[in-house]
Amino acid sequence: MGSKQRIEGNVTGVSYHESAVDRLKRVNDEISAAAKAANRDAESVQLIAVSKTFDAEAIRPVIEAGQRIFGENRVQEAERKWPPLRAAHPDLKLHLIGPLQSNKAKEAVAFFDAIHTIDREKIARAIAAEMAKQDRTLELFVQVNTGEEPQKAGVMPRDAAAFVALCRDELKLPVKGLMCIPPVDEEPAVHFAFLAKLARELRLSGLSMGMSSDFEAAIAFGATYVRVGSAIFGTR
Repeated sequence: MGSKQRIEGNVTGVSYHESAVDRLKRVNDEISAAAKAANRDAESVQLIAVSKTFDAEAIRPVIEAGQRIFGENRVQEAERKWPPLRAAHPDLKLHLIGPLQSNKAKEAVAFFDAIHTIDREKIARAIAAEMAKQDRTLELFVQVNTGEEPQKAGVMPRDAAAFVALCRDELKLPVKGLMCIPPVDEEPAVHFAFLAKLARELRLSGLSMGMSSDFEAAIAFGATYVRVGSAIFGTR
């Protein structure tokens, strides 16, 4: 439904219609409140509006409302829908937050401003080679599989220090921080606390953690980027 997309609800018997722009404002207000509660500056938390699966018509009102950082899961989907939006708004930043295959490294480095899912040596080497070839520097995060889930991407916690050292020391990658996606059936705060501790140990300042259902908890544990999709765009 694009820009006319609405979520219907009912508060004290009165029906209402809420747009993506309304929801964006509420999320930003909640980020500010969570930062204040954690004695943090709200400016220290950046919102990534996760626009995967939504078309340009749905995204445009959110851009016009002031949002400038967006997250996509797939290189091909982003390449298909973002060029005209970027042409109209050159200050937009695109972050890749989904798994990356090494054969898409060239396109990912050319198209995105940040990648949050560096999680194995093959990908790290491919990204390093492409950044050198294209003379581009991206903001990079190492994804940590904090729940050690076999079906989920991410370096295992026990291997994180060695992997970050490989990226920083041998490959000279500008690793800014760590990223995680907690298991759906576990308390996310435990995973956020662990990731924050690991980042401190590795002298990394960035923490990409927290989604629509738990970003306030992530902010309490130091998240610098929160990845919020459905709370802004609605159900996919």
